[in-house]
Amino acid sequence: MLVCMSTRTTITIDEDLLDELKMRAAAEHTTVSALIEQDVRFAQLRRSETATREAPRFALPTFDLGEPKPGVDLTNNAALLEFLEGEE
Repeated sequence: MLVCMSTRTTITIDEDLLDELKMRAAAEHTTVSALIEQDVRFAQLRRSETATREAPRFALPTFDLGEPKPGVDLTNNAALLEFLEGEE
């Protein structure tokens, strides 16, 4: 059995936001307190999910340029540069 304890507190909130919350609470047949608690829990969940999620890996674009030309040694920078300059 889960026992949930509530604590009464006072917050300062923008009047326009409070008016929006009151209208939303009326439309959803709930209380402003329940909406605030629900939204705070949702925000905490999003923050914890964002903090634990790994950053997406960056994918470099690749291009298929075909096979290297015969006689070109890709491990020899000087020879490769000489070959490339000769093609211009």
